[in-house]
Amino acid sequence: MPNYLSPGVYVEEVASGSRPIEGVGTSVAAFVGLAPTGPLNDPTLVTNWSQYVAAFGEFTDGYYLAHSVYGFFNNGGTAAYVVRVGGTADGPQSGASAEAAPRALTAGEPVALGTFKVAAIAAGSAAGGALTVEVQEPEGEGGADRFKLVVKDGDKVVESFDVSAKKSARNYVVTQVKQRSKAIVVEEAVAAGQLAKPDAQSIALAPPAPAPVAPAMPGAAERLNSGRFIGDSADRTGFGGLEALDEVNMVAVPDLMAAYQQGLIDEEQVKAVQLGLVAHCELMGDRMAVLDPPPSLNARDIRKWRQEVAGYDSRYAALYYPWIKVFDPTSGQSRVVPPSGHMAGVWARNDSERGVHKAPANEIVRGAIDLDLQITRGEQDLLNPVGVNCIRAFPGRGIRVWGARTLASDPAWRYLNVRRYFNYLEESILIGTQWVVFEPNDEALWARIRRNISAFLVNEWRSGALFGQRPEDAFYVKCDAETNPVESVDLGRVVCEIGIAPVKPAEFVVFRLAQFSGGGGELEE
Repeated sequence: MPNYLSPGVYVEEVASGSRPIEGVGTSVAAFVGLAPTGPLNDPTLVTNWSQYVAAFGEFTDGYYLAHSVYGFFNNGGTAAYVVRVGGTADGPQSGASAEAAPRALTAGEPVALGTFKVAAIAAGSAAGGALTVEVQEPEGEGGADRFKLVVKDGDKVVESFDVSAKKSARNYVVTQVKQRSKAIVVEEAVAAGQLAKPDAQSIALAPPAPAPVAPAMPGAAERLNSGRFIGDSADRTGFGGLEALDEVNMVAVPDLMAAYQQGLIDEEQVKAVQLGLVAHCELMGDRMAVLDPPPSLNARDIRKWRQEVAGYDSRYAALYYPWIKVFDPTSGQSRVVPPSGHMAGVWARNDSERGVHKAPANEIVRGAIDLDLQITRGEQDLLNPVGVNCIRAFPGRGIRVWGARTLASDPAWRYLNVRRYFNYLEESILIGTQWVVFEPNDEALWARIRRNISAFLVNEWRSGALFGQRPEDAFYVKCDAETNPVESVDLGRVVCEIGIAPVKPAEFVVFRLAQFSGGGGELEE
């Protein structure tokens, strides 16, 4: 209390009795995978596709991270953390350890080509592995200063590009040839010397000697792939490092299946990583795991895999099937990718347009041009009861998500929107009631807690997130002497009991039709 020592008028600021609770975000995703560039094991926030490309590079053959992040933003996602755990510009490496494998062959013996030097950086497929390079006249004007190099593997043309004799060859190699050519490298024969166009000729390039391969250590594949995906919370690696980020709501590991397809990990290691991801989400209690199934499985196989191999039972995980086909800019053709990234985007779009209380199903999958396998109604009858959310194509309605279940056996947490909505409520109330700590633990405090939480839940009821015709039917908040006996108060505890009646999705819509004799029925007003 302030002291008033002299007569006068005093103006004071006092806190109002109401401390509104604000709803937290529900659509921040985290992706753990492989990319050609970018920081390792450093969760990086990206809010659009351009930011991702600037930090981690474009689409890479053999990796799914870029396609998943692109699908996330394309379907309505607005913010994502990306954790790169490895990867090279050349795509995944086969064998026991990608780190032990050389990234490229070393350059072979250079051959003079006028005032230039040409060396092979890849071996040909013909006998001896030699490539040939032909100097030809370029198309168009400027032939005195330019020439064309045609690289052949036997009789087959491998590459063809122009070289300018006016430019510094050293600069040309850095800015163009290195990015375009995977077979040869062109350098100036004498640094800063006079550059001249070579005569038309054909020369043979000896293949380079392969770089020595370091012997693979036992268990290298598991440490490089399974272990890297899981990571460690103390070292801030893998998805374990996401424990430090409280705003993450959904986590996906799309490149787990890339490692599985390359033979770097087996089915048991896939299960180990997914179990670790589910355990991470259960430990945090505020996020969901978006899981991918193994590729190229039919409906019978995926049901068997779900029940016998991946016997997960968790209300913090969801599984989607089948894989989807998207356009791949690198090849100009369609490509089958895991669905987790696109599904996370559908969740985010659903939260923005309808709210987290609405089941993220019966929503169009943007960017999907086809499915790896067309699911029939009979096949979904087998998959839906075991928690496999199907993605189906409907004539005239596009490709849609046709399931919204968790992997929980408990009927109370069967539906995905119920689990995510409780995550939202718990986090919102947790953050919005931090002011309670160290307040006097009396009836006045209990009344303020009841008032603030009830005001928040009334708004939720009005938005259609809670079931009931009246607020009294939708929720209750109990914080009084009954929940806070003297023994609890002496221990410094405040206990508030909250009951919620969430809305459940209309998963099975039944219309009962019957025949009746005309005129025999009565119409009620």
